[in-house]
Amino acid sequence: QVQLVESGGGLVQAGGSLQLSCAASGRTVSTYATAWFRQAPGKEREFVASISRSIGSTYYDNSVKGRFAISRDNAKNTVYLQMNSLKPEDTAVYYCAAAQIWGRVPTRRAEYDYWGQGTQVTVSS
Repeated sequence: QVQLVESGGGLVQAGGSLQLSCAASGRTVSTYATAWFRQAPGKEREFVASISRSIGSTYYDNSVKGRFAISRDNAKNTVYLQMNSLKPEDTAVYYCAAAQIWGRVPTRRAEYDYWGQGTQVTVSS
């Protein structure tokens, strides 16, 4: 099975940028569909972006489309989330997740089998 470790979170002003990293170990990350979810205090964990296994098709929630970009570096076995034009409402703990799903880009939390520990992103106004 794959192990996932997130990094790159922090405090940033509104309009700024951050890049989150999700380092995978134990298995090759490109053999999994991989996603970023986030959870704000008092709210449910919600889908942000995902990238399919192998060919790397991507999908985004409407709230981040055009501002965030998910990518994968197979040589580094790492998935990234580039976040630009950050808003205070992007404040949350961001989680990386992996699923053994082929042929589509899963977006539901229940479809993901492996999770990282999360990294805090705080956007000040």
